[in-house]
Amino acid sequence: MRFTIEQIAEALGARAVGDLTLEISHASEPADAGPDAIAIAMAPAYAERLKDGSARAAVLWADADWAALGLEAAILIDRPRYALSGLTALLDSGPGIAPGIHPTAVVDDSATIGIGAAVGPFVVIGRGVSIGPRARIAAHVSIADNTTIGADAVIHAGARIGRNVRIGDLFTCQPGASIGGDGFSFVTPQASGMEQARDAMGDEVATTRNEWVKIHSLGGVEIGDDVEVGSNATIDAGTIRATRIGRGTKIDNLVMIGHNVIVGEDCLLCGLSGVAGSTVIGDRVVLAGQAGVADNITIGSDVVITAATKVISNVPSGRVMAGYPAVKMSTHVEGYKALRRLPRLFREVAEVRKVLSKADGSD
Repeated sequence: MRFTIEQIAEALGARAVGDLTLEISHASEPADAGPDAIAIAMAPAYAERLKDGSARAAVLWADADWAALGLEAAILIDRPRYALSGLTALLDSGPGIAPGIHPTAVVDDSATIGIGAAVGPFVVIGRGVSIGPRARIAAHVSIADNTTIGADAVIHAGARIGRNVRIGDLFTCQPGASIGGDGFSFVTPQASGMEQARDAMGDEVATTRNEWVKIHSLGGVEIGDDVEVGSNATIDAGTIRATRIGRGTKIDNLVMIGHNVIVGEDCLLCGLSGVAGSTVIGDRVVLAGQAGVADNITIGSDVVITAATKVISNVPSGRVMAGYPAVKMSTHVEGYKALRRLPRLFREVAEVRKVLSKADGSD
């Protein structure tokens, strides 16, 4: 598909200059751009590479001298990275799934498939499932019984959606994600070693011969509108009530969300972060890569948990946390600076001890 510079600018709400009839077919980095590409050169440092390619048009910062860069046309952007989201959406046609239901798909007679939906090869859709209009479901996806998925969903290859899952509109699910599997919930007839350790906060636990007994997951998962779940991410079903993911939240690859967790709206959970069971997370919270959150705690809204931080207690709204155990960013930085000074401090103490030792010897 090809677009004119004018069409792209209108889609982005941006200003276009030069030959507005110039057509492009794809986006490219400046050095790799050919004559049919629009180069993404949103800062002067990137624009320097335009000379290494043959782009005729580019996306540039707002006051760029596009003519001096040798371009025939340009789109000038006030907030370039935000505009990039619109440009990539315009140029992305999504997975190529033929309209209708592929002959190899297995769709239960009781399932409802919305108007304009596309169901790809080897998809399995269970009893009582409802798929919304214009949904696109790629190959080898499985959707278990009594699950509902809203309009305009895009579910990529190999995703697994379990039973009793409720998903809103505009849902995006990347390859290999798993939603609605059983929570990791087990109990012993008497207090386990873990329970003893938590209650006593001691160094030892009594020997037990308890066996782990499964607590089954009946609550399913509820996901709001405009949520994205990344590749190989996992969201466990709730025990009695649903595990809940709020509207607009984005979940990265390899994120783990335990049973009974509640995640608010417009949160960002980055790769390899994990949230243990029954924790509540407010709105607009960011968990950076490899952040870990303990079970049964509460994190307020507008919190930023920095990369590799381990949260083991409640966090008030608006706080930036770092380290293990998680503390305020300012406290973490102060402690880190002090840690770096320790070798010098030890040397200074050693020198003082030598002086004092000599002084004691002279007496």
